[in-house]
Amino acid sequence: ITLIVPWAAGGGTDAVARQIASMLERDLKQPVNVVNRTGGSGVVGHQAIASAAPDVYTFGLITLEINLMHWVGLTDLTYEKFTPIALVNQDPAAIHVKADAPYKNVKELFAHIKANPNKVVASGTGQGGSWHVALAGLMQADGISPTSIRWVPSTGAATALTDLAAGGVDFVACSMPEAEALIKAGRIRSLVFFSPKRAPNFPDVPTTEEATGHKFHKGVWRGFAAPKGLPPEIAKQYETAIKKAWDSDEFKEFMTRRGFDMIYLDAAKYGEFMKADDEDNGKALKSLGLAK
Repeated sequence: ITLIVPWAAGGGTDAVARQIASMLERDLKQPVNVVNRTGGSGVVGHQAIASAAPDVYTFGLITLEINLMHWVGLTDLTYEKFTPIALVNQDPAAIHVKADAPYKNVKELFAHIKANPNKVVASGTGQGGSWHVALAGLMQADGISPTSIRWVPSTGAATALTDLAAGGVDFVACSMPEAEALIKAGRIRSLVFFSPKRAPNFPDVPTTEEATGHKFHKGVWRGFAAPKGLPPEIAKQYETAIKKAWDSDEFKEFMTRRGFDMIYLDAAKYGEFMKADDEDNGKALKSLGLAK
């Protein structure tokens, strides 16, 4: 069996894929080979999964980018070209400020943005990337134009957080695990967590609903999928095996150690999740003027 990963070896998505692959090998008593198909900002690997024969031999670990790439004109590929199997992870976004920033909560930050359009500087990822889109969605929900801040594109959260700690930007949108080291060092503070429940490792950070009144939840996610047209009995076999792995202490310990947030959705709910996520991302990218 081939498990295609659209991202490079050594990254978070690759790590999740290899952990599950090793567990599936033991359960299914079949070799599961992880193949990294990188390139095109995720297009190459996602297309390789979608283009494979819909049989028992090929599936993949797809990510949030499948619901971003087509909106910005990188590909015609959408979530509809896959057979959903199971969602296994979602890392919610969060907003972080410097430890000595004047904002006590996200409402004060948003009020400052409204009072000073185009003066507040933020970062966290590339233009139109996952954290930029998540931030735009919450700003829209609060009645703020996402273009009223200055977004500084970065190569990733680590770069943006270093800039934040040094005072180069006013705030950063990214996940809690990415910011954990600087939070624990007392150099930055987190104002809001884009999830329906508080983060176990950061129980003092309010959820979006608690902080803003908006039921807006957004983050990066990873889920297993196969080419469209996979026979239902094979899809069910994969779903059952992945749920067994997800439920295990081994997988829970792995996810906790890596700082990944665990979530499970079965095939039907995962399909509904991708549809809603795609619609949300389209609205956010249109508000940013980035949708083609």
